[in-house]
Amino acid sequence: MIQELSLQQIAEGIPKSVLNASDRDIEGFQKIMEETIKLREGHKNLQKLIKTYSTSVIQRS
Repeated sequence: MIQELSLQQIAEGIPKSVLNASDRDIEGFQKIMEETIKLREGHKNLQKLIKTYSTSVIQRS
């Protein structure tokens, strides 16, 4: 089961090493987060496409 985290839970889970990171480290972390969001959106879109395809195949049968 996938657990959705609140923004507060994410913030509370940030280690001090991240809070004290350099600008360069933060930029790298930001890129990772951006790609993670893209991946998540892509996964959601893929699930929708599969559901639509499965539904259309069932209707054609």
